[in-house]
Amino acid sequence: MAWSGSLKSLLTVFVFTILAVCSVDSYLCTVQQCEDASCPGSTSSCTASKGCFNQMQQFDTPSTFTDRIFKNKGCVGESNTCNDESFSATLGDQRRFIFENRCCTSEQCNKDDITVSSSSSPNGVVCTACYSEKTQSCSSVTTLKCTGKETKCIEFTGTSSTAGSPLTLYGKGCATENTCNLQQNVLNGIQIKTSCVSPVSNNGSPTLKLISSVPIVLLLLKVLL
Repeated sequence: MAWSGSLKSLLTVFVFTILAVCSVDSYLCTVQQCEDASCPGSTSSCTASKGCFNQMQQFDTPSTFTDRIFKNKGCVGESNTCNDESFSATLGDQRRFIFENRCCTSEQCNKDDITVSSSSSPNGVVCTACYSEKTQSCSSVTTLKCTGKETKCIEFTGTSSTAGSPLTLYGKGCATENTCNLQQNVLNGIQIKTSCVSPVSNNGSPTLKLISSVPIVLLLLKVLL
């Protein structure tokens, strides 16, 4: 009787285990990876239990011949996690970078390409701006009126050694708030680091750093005179 009871318990555990495995949701996801002229490229599909991802990176330049776009779609790996992420930066010399990563859990939910809309309305923040692909500094800087959600001023550096040719990038400009202190690989091989810096002005007012220096100057003049 004891042996029979143990066998029934083992069978019950086995049945519930099978049911639990079979009840795990699985999703059919679109698989696509393309860059620049190869986009949109061919697509295939994969099956995942943790969902699908859809990523788009876009680098706009003064000429459409030098614009870059990178698309990547697929299944979230069993040992990986997927996080929604969105940021953008507008730099000197008419450079703009957009990064979008979206996660979803439904059938073919990553099939459509990501489209990004941005506001061209000034938000009152003014930043120093420049861009260089030669050294980690700029020979000249300008000022840039920030627009939309790009309410922070940033400084960034980028390095890449793909295809055996080292690349050094440096720039300043406007960016979304979550761009501060980024360390990320973008555009299939460029490692960037960012930090936020003080704006030239904010809503028409000069930065606190400039204002706070005025009393000090007046005090020094009073002592000298």
